[in-house]
Amino acid sequence: MVGTQTTKAAASAPQPHRATPSLLYMVKQVELVVRSHLDELVKPSGITALQYTALTVLERHDGLSAAQLARDSFVTAQSIADLVRSLEGRGLIRRERNPRNRRELLILLTEEGRELLERHAGPVRELEERMVRELTAHQTEQFRTALSKAWHALS
Repeated sequence: MVGTQTTKAAASAPQPHRATPSLLYMVKQVELVVRSHLDELVKPSGITALQYTALTVLERHDGLSAAQLARDSFVTAQSIADLVRSLEGRGLIRRERNPRNRRELLILLTEEGRELLERHAGPVRELEERMVRELTAHQTEQFRTALSKAWHALS
């Protein structure tokens, strides 16, 4: 009888509240799922999500140094060397000397790189739309602003 009462008491006792996941954890979850979907989208072109990201960085700011491309692509300076070699070998980027600093090589998007980005523009846009489809246009803009502010706060 005592065992039964103890079991009933335990069953009716309030369950411990699980802590809400931290924002850092949630941001990482979103980053991982986006990267997974992006990898699947660009895989037929023989590139990775990280390589795709680097190409989009060059699309916005062509002619970057390897160090700047690494920072803007969220990879280490060590990783960017392999990434650049791979993309250059595929003819998606090219390197040329900086006319203002002959010791520095600038990385530029090739026409083939631009064509690859164009082929993926629609599916990538659809992925982004899917990510925010439960948000209103105003909420989406607030989300974009909040993410930008969070990034600036930590940069």
